[in-house]
Amino acid sequence: MAGAFLIEPEKREDERGFFARTFCREEFVARGLNPEVAQCNVSFNKRKGTLRGMHYQVPPFAEAKLIRCTAGAIFDVIIDLRESSSTFQQHFAVELCASKGKMLYIPEGFAHGFQTLLDDTEVFYQMSQPYAPECARGIRWDDPSFGIEWPSAERTILERDRNYPDFLTKQSGLNQ
Repeated sequence: MAGAFLIEPEKREDERGFFARTFCREEFVARGLNPEVAQCNVSFNKRKGTLRGMHYQVPPFAEAKLIRCTAGAIFDVIIDLRESSSTFQQHFAVELCASKGKMLYIPEGFAHGFQTLLDDTEVFYQMSQPYAPECARGIRWDDPSFGIEWPSAERTILERDRNYPDFLTKQSGLNQ
């Protein structure tokens, strides 16, 4: 997916366990990634099948995100909403779990959501912009335009997320 990266921290292991750096401003800059961190969030989800998304913010508060599952596991999904991108309207999905420590870097202009695969799952977000309610947007998690194959499960979904419009019936608000 153009501009998105799956990041696997380099672990230094010994008899105590391991140490790994999960963020380095210089490494992000060297790879052309947005290194700004304006806000950090934690999402705790009690039940397997909890689905959050698909969320994004429009300019001037479009946000890059660095996502890591710190407990449990998630099926993480991003959709490229940048009209000028070679991967416009394509999605990418990956399983992130606490035991593997992989992270997903999501550039500005992507919708993001996830479904929990285990009870008591926690997700840690680093955001390049603060939350701006006037710029917050969403598209429906099961919009047929994207063909996302979510894991089958009994789902818990917030009414707002369930009722977002399909992408083709609304303007994305992203002209990047």
